[in-house]
Amino acid sequence: MTLKYTPAKEAVLKGLKRISKPGLRVYSSYESFPKIRGGFGMNIVSTPKGVVTDRQAKQLKVGGEVLCQVW
Repeated sequence: MTLKYTPAKEAVLKGLKRISKPGLRVYSSYESFPKIRGGFGMNIVSTPKGVVTDRQAKQLKVGGEVLCQVW
């Protein structure tokens, strides 16, 4: 992931929410990732194929631990 800014030097990423925590791990199958902001955000998922976005995990057909949500 790279940081991206608008021409007015404002950050494109508006929010980040941590989902899995050391005391409560959250796992999801590739078929049931939660939608973020009506599809405008993404989940970052730790899978056996590496750390990927929810869209990439659906293409690879692998589930895993939902680390965070970015919008």
